[in-house]
Amino acid sequence: MSKPEQAGLSETLDALVAADGLPASYRETIDQHWRPLAVYIAARAAVAGGPLIVGVSGSQGSGKSTLCRVLEVLLQQEHGLHAATLSLDDLYLTRRERMDLAREVHPLLATRGVPGTHDVALGLALFDRVRAGQAGLKLPRFDKAIDDRAPVHEWPTLTAPVDVLLFEGWCVAARPQSEDKLGPPINWLEAEEDAAGIWRRHVNTALAGPYRPLLDGTDLVIMLQAPDFGAVLGWRQMQEAKLRARIGSGMSDAEVARFVRHYERLTRHLLVDLPDRADVVIPLGADHGVGAAHYRTAVRD
Repeated sequence: MSKPEQAGLSETLDALVAADGLPASYRETIDQHWRPLAVYIAARAAVAGGPLIVGVSGSQGSGKSTLCRVLEVLLQQEHGLHAATLSLDDLYLTRRERMDLAREVHPLLATRGVPGTHDVALGLALFDRVRAGQAGLKLPRFDKAIDDRAPVHEWPTLTAPVDVLLFEGWCVAARPQSEDKLGPPINWLEAEEDAAGIWRRHVNTALAGPYRPLLDGTDLVIMLQAPDFGAVLGWRQMQEAKLRARIGSGMSDAEVARFVRHYERLTRHLLVDLPDRADVVIPLGADHGVGAAHYRTAVRD
């Protein structure tokens, strides 16, 4: 890379860090952790000999979105690979579809996020088009401000074929729990609002069935590993506090605490189940400090 190109990359990364409201020290995280990760992904892409789909799994507030934006820049400017990001959040069912589920199956399904509240076919269709090397792909977008899918004409269009698709989400690579785990409620939300276990069994059934091709459909999995669920709650409350400070509205800490209980069961399950299966495990501290990555050399099951 020439000096002008290096300067351009540095400016792009500086702007990204500033836009996300991160401390200047995050540049050290990029150099020490994300740059080697981009090298690893580029090497895997070279071996694959075609488009690579990379799962990025991490709990709420773990920094998945920022990591993917950084990887897009590094893969493009240092490795000549066209990378794009698909968020699991952008595959949510429409508001009307979720209201139908809430009425017909269980009220908790009105809250987006858990398996059963996404358009799996939409994600799989995009996977197929990426692997076919198609250009002009539209990336789905969900508008959280209106709690509904954005109109198709607002979806971004990728003019060039994608070399690396980063598929990020809180339950990417999640697997279902066994039936004996589903009976006892894991928190007060389940105990008070899902006493019969209808909601959590519906979620688990979706995870065991239609979600398998999507959540297992990546070529490799990177896990951002939270230290525990307590840290996840703190991170999510911190995110919402920043939002309130920026736009003057948002959930209170108590509202966030209720919100994340929808995801507690699978988050805890992933923290136990995924480290032994992921291709790359990156431990995080409660302060969002990034530890040394663990790379698996064996082929993932």
